[in-house]
Amino acid sequence: MKKKTLHKLLAAVLVGTMTVSMIACGSDSSDDSTDSADNSASSESTSSDSTASSDSTASSDTTATVAGIEGWTAFDDTVTLTIPVYDRGAEGVPAIGENYWETWIQENFGDTYNIDVEFVPITRSDVMTSYNLLAASGDLPTILMEYDYDKNVQWYTDGFLTTIDLDEFAQIAPTYYQSMVDNDSLGYTTLNGETVFVCAERPYWYSTYTYITFYRQDWVDELIELGYTQFEDYGNMGSWTSEMALEVYEAIKAEGICEYPLGGQMIAGAGVDQNYSYRTFPQDEEEWVMYGDYNIPALGSEANKALLADANNNYNLGLTNPEYYITDSETAQAGFVNGECFSWSAYISSTMDWLEAFYEANPDATLGVAIADASKGSESAYRASNAYGMLIGFSSQATEDEIKAAMMYMEWMSQEDVLFTLQWGIEGEHFEYDEDGLPVAITYEGSEHTQGYNNNKDYWCVVIESKNAGTIEDTIAAISPVGLPQDFTDDIIANYYGQVDVRDAGYVVVDCQFGVAIESVSEYQETLYSLYAEYRDQLTMCDPDEFDALYEELAQKYADAGYGEITAERLAAYQAGNTTTLE
Repeated sequence: MKKKTLHKLLAAVLVGTMTVSMIACGSDSSDDSTDSADNSASSESTSSDSTASSDSTASSDTTATVAGIEGWTAFDDTVTLTIPVYDRGAEGVPAIGENYWETWIQENFGDTYNIDVEFVPITRSDVMTSYNLLAASGDLPTILMEYDYDKNVQWYTDGFLTTIDLDEFAQIAPTYYQSMVDNDSLGYTTLNGETVFVCAERPYWYSTYTYITFYRQDWVDELIELGYTQFEDYGNMGSWTSEMALEVYEAIKAEGICEYPLGGQMIAGAGVDQNYSYRTFPQDEEEWVMYGDYNIPALGSEANKALLADANNNYNLGLTNPEYYITDSETAQAGFVNGECFSWSAYISSTMDWLEAFYEANPDATLGVAIADASKGSESAYRASNAYGMLIGFSSQATEDEIKAAMMYMEWMSQEDVLFTLQWGIEGEHFEYDEDGLPVAITYEGSEHTQGYNNNKDYWCVVIESKNAGTIEDTIAAISPVGLPQDFTDDIIANYYGQVDVRDAGYVVVDCQFGVAIESVSEYQETLYSLYAEYRDQLTMCDPDEFDALYEELAQKYADAGYGEITAERLAAYQAGNTTTLE
């Protein structure tokens, strides 16, 4: 995709029943609260600040003339507000439903307005099943939220969502509403002519800078010492072409440094086998519409075939763990910690238990960070994040008061002091201020105030997708892992700017958005997830001479099982003018 084409895409509008303005390049605006000691995140001072701002008088009736928190009072009768929180199964984080930060929210928000705030665990690896079970039992959380547009459309199709009065929302939650205005995300709120969503903010949405690939630089250095002097010119892993990477992996195996350098884990669920770096650019628009969505694996597309051909080659070269298909993510991560694979990718935060465990197990190891490099051309391509953070709807099972409480919660969470406290924690325990007045994370040594996953992200993501801390450099410095033998801050910053170069070169892909529900997705996606895992394993493990014929056979079965109907329905939506476009 040429640079001018990408810019057109970012400015495109979704015509027909849904008008979408693709959000302009966002940025983390400097948060004045981070520059003042008056905004200390100690639990005592911030709690009192939040409560003081909440005790203002006025009616909680949405017809009140005063918008926002100053127009609220407590509900006469207790209202129960249920909020979903991802249960990621991560070690070292407090349990959902019984931790300090949930109590802090209840005391500083819920108690003030006679709202009982309850947090509902949602299985991160199987989001749709969690919500379906809650819906079936009549227990949908008041707020439904997900990153993927298709999942929210599915909830709309299944009747899980109620319509939203944006005027009412703007009256109750003016700060939140103004953020949507400022970030051009109001266009994403409408589906089939009905307003059913509101949008959290996603700063720097075109970059995936919080998702980092760590690799064993010490292994590369060892190979150079063993005589593989050509690797001296290869530089950072992010600059390697597929041919260069394969050469490194084969050398690692040949020298006995690691038996299966690529490791591997089972394929399951949505979002697997993203094939952006295997696509042909500029992309064919109809192919982008039909096969470009990353949720349902695109078995049958040329990009997917190229990806799986590589997987087949790597498996047959003995670079992939032959038991990958029974290896879950947690086990695969432990494999990296124990020196059983070359690289591992993960979202960064100031505290990363598995990285700490890695250095304990490998005290002399040196890790590198893969830095995006546009000079690789199409091999550098990646999927941009959504132009919004969480896409949020309100439950069709909720009462008017419960929905009003949810809107109040989102506005309260948007306040600078509240958001700062949840993101940064308690001064002196979780962070300190530097000489510029910016917060700097420190290693937390206690247990009572342990934050949830990724600095409480699954609580404050209802508002914004990343911490605010000034410039992009300040932001990255604030979330880079601390307390480790290596400081990765500069490399993570370099990776961000490398991704900017990739974007400017036209290789950052924004997925097609649909302004109508693709009905066949709800009918077939679960079946296709299961089939893809089965077919993918067959294609990975087959004899290379059998790959082409087997791919065609399984792609046809996949299409017959429902994927063909999905791609046809997507194309029909495009032809009717109900999608975004590349031009």
